[in-house]
Parts: sequence; structure tokens; C-alpha cells
Amino acid sequence: MRALTVLPEKHGSLAVTDVPDPEPGEGDLLVDGLAVGVCGTDKEIAAGDYGWAPPGRDRLVIGHESLGRVRRAPSGSGFSPGDLVVGVVRRPDPEPCGACAHGEFDMCRNGRYTERGIKEIDGYASQAWRVEADYAVRLDPRLAEVGVLMEPTTVVAKAWEQVEKVGARAWFEPRRVLVTGAGPIGLLAAMLGVQRGLEVHVLDRVADGPKPRLVADLGATYHRGGIEEAVAGAEPDVVIEATGASRMVFGAMAHNASYGIVCLTGVSSAGRPLEVDAGDLNRQIVLENDAVIGSVNANLRHYAAAADALARADLDWLGRLISRRVPLERFAEAFTPHPDDVKVVVTLTE
Repeated sequence: MRALTVLPEKHGSLAVTDVPDPEPGEGDLLVDGLAVGVCGTDKEIAAGDYGWAPPGRDRLVIGHESLGRVRRAPSGSGFSPGDLVVGVVRRPDPEPCGACAHGEFDMCRNGRYTERGIKEIDGYASQAWRVEADYAVRLDPRLAEVGVLMEPTTVVAKAWEQVEKVGARAWFEPRRVLVTGAGPIGLLAAMLGVQRGLEVHVLDRVADGPKPRLVADLGATYHRGGIEEAVAGAEPDVVIEATGASRMVFGAMAHNASYGIVCLTGVSSAGRPLEVDAGDLNRQIVLENDAVIGSVNANLRHYAAAADALARADLDWLGRLISRRVPLERFAEAFTPHPDDVKVVVTLTE
């Protein structure tokens, strides 16, 4: 079968290659791949920045934003042929740390976890794949065209859960949220904020194209100035930071309401110095009981929450997040950005 593979840490090695058909083990589902989303992680792996092939192998099948349809399921698995499914990305380490042992493998303490399409396990960018039934999640059949958005939705489902857990340390009734960045993570974070009944504001730098319209159609408010303009009406109780841009990160910390919570989901590039009044920032955080947290990856609980959020979302709006669908054999087009891209998807069916 055909799959999108890479030689980890070798720039220019991304290619469609022939790989062996999957051989499901006991308790595994055999799944026909429908699509995979392309995100910044995939582009960094393709650029040779990182990535780890399975032990004893040179090439890694990439793709962690999966969508497939069950071809064969073992008896008693809870799945049936024809079910629409996604595969979970991360697996706990073989000798689990305390967090992994309790199902919180997204919070692994020792770093010996593995990840589909990233670290030591083949991903989902192949015409067929296998997945353990315990690490597969069924989607509402209505999500066949947009279910590939599931994995990024898990990221923000976890971010919102973490915000709410931190907020619960004292009285917490947030009203206003600011999301920085209107990429897929930012827009999906905004969607979950709207589903919570919050007043949602989204800050990005583009003036036109699909992003402002997508925000407006959520019933949220779009801003394209600086963070000071976005918070001029009132400082937010919650900030979901989805850009990783250093200035935006520190701006979010400095412009939230008292008892504000800033959740960082964007990964910043190193080596870009930024002058910050650390003393003033520390003073604000301490005197206002603020909290700044980082959040990455997701566990099974977050996949369940994301599946529910997508099932309740407007399908037309979700469909508009997908800017382009590119056939597997023309994968290079998916890794070449276009100005109006939001989410680009590689289709795996003929």
C-alpha cells in the first residue's frame, strides 16, 4: 500500500512510498485511511527538525491527525465495520511513570512515551492502518467530511479542561475569553469557548480572508490590532494563547483580568531574545493571583470531550476550516502554504 513517509532528521526526504499492509494484532482494528491533517509538527518533521523512526527502521509514516473507517473489528471490541474512527496519538511509556499508569499519558513525567507519526510509531498517513481498540475513538457518522479536525480539537479540549481545573481553586465564573491566533487551534478553542456560553474575542494579524468571517460566524469578535486593542473593552478572564509568538505570549500574561488564567498552547521558536520587564510581570501575576499554564497533547478523556464538541458544532462552519484537500500523490502541495490556508488535509482514498 502507499503511505507518506520520511527519513527523520533528513530535509527533503518526504515521499509517498510502498509500505507493507498492516497486520492487526489481537484486539486491533483494521482501518481504511480516509484523510490526515497537516499541521506545524508535520512540517517540522518534513523539514528534518526532529522525528523518530520505529526501532530497526529508517523511515517513519507521518500523520497524527487521523480519520478512517473500520474495515475489520475484533468481536467484543465495541466497534463495527463501517464505523468512523480516529486513532489516539500518544502511547504511555512501557514502564509507565505515575501519570501514564493513571491514564494521564499526556502528562508523562519521564519522556519515554511514543507517538503515532512522530516518535517511534508509524502514523496514520497511509491507505490503511491498524490501531488498538483501546486507542480508537468513534465519531458521529455525520462528521465524515470534517472528522479529521478531531485531533486539534482534543488539544483545545484539554486546554479548556486545564483552565477550568485551575480556576476551581477559588470562585471562578469567567465571562470573557481572548484567543490569540486564528489558525485551527485558535478557531477551535474559540468554538469551545462559544459552546461554554462565553464572550469570545479572537486576535490575529490578517485583515481579510476566511479567518475574520469564521470568527464572526461563531458569534465571536475578531481583532487584528495589538493585544491592547483586543482587551480595550475589558481584560479577559481567560486567554488561550495559540500563536507561540513571544511578544503575544508575554502580552497575554500582562493583559488579563485579576485572577486571570493564561493557557499556552503554541510552541515558541528558541533564539529570539525579547526585552521584558520581568519584575513588573511577576508583580502582576502574584498580586492578582494569576496563573500561567502550558498544555500539550491529549488523553482519552480529551478525545471523548472533543468528539462531543464536534458533534454539537455547526458542520458547515467546521467544513470551512478545511481550506484545501490534496490527494496523497500530490502531498507536496499540502506542505506548500497558501495565503488563505486554515487547515490543509491530505486525502488517502483513490
